[in-house]
Amino acid sequence: MPSIIMHLYNEDPVLGEIDDLPKPDDTMIIVKNPRRKDGKDLPYLEINVNKTIWPLNRVSFIELLPSGKDEEIITFVRE
Repeated sequence: MPSIIMHLYNEDPVLGEIDDLPKPDDTMIIVKNPRRKDGKDLPYLEINVNKTIWPLNRVSFIELLPSGKDEEIITFVRE
């Protein structure tokens, strides 16, 4: 489950997890555990909300965060 930072128009970025990346014909994105980048709750969501559906027309862009597997990749370095 990739972690993302979703940038919304005229809002603070939202950190969360998604099951799949949106496809070109999708109109919505489902984000699990939505929160601010600093980990705090989003002020406009109820406390017990753990999944949100956002219309993609409100999304400016989405950043994919590296997973633990991506960080374990060993690259060759010449010395």
